[in-house]
Amino acid sequence: MDNNHSTAGLGGVVTRLGRTALRGINTRVELLALEWQEERIRIRGMLVWCVVLLFLAILGALLLTAAIIFLFPEDLRVYITGAIGLLYLCGALGAWFALKAGFKREPFAESIEQVKKDRVWLETLE
Repeated sequence: MDNNHSTAGLGGVVTRLGRTALRGINTRVELLALEWQEERIRIRGMLVWCVVLLFLAILGALLLTAAIIFLFPEDLRVYITGAIGLLYLCGALGAWFALKAGFKREPFAESIEQVKKDRVWLETLE
């Protein structure tokens, strides 16, 4: 009878361990789903801002360039056009670095961190 009781206890422990593991997996899946939604929203927002940036920058650059070029005499317009083109290239370089900084954030960082913590915790149980 005592042997039967220890088997039931072992079964209970296994059942509780399984439930705990399933709850942990469920929590991680929910976290991953939430982060997936956040990433989609962030990327969509960045794409919208990229389109707005490009449209307004091109429109403003064209109008400003035309206005500046026509302020100078005809013999200097070629040099002014070159100088303005150089300024545009510097601006494009600055925009590139700003956009690159926006993409440096690692996607699913919180989920990855939680999985690492779980792995460390599981290794301490051994």
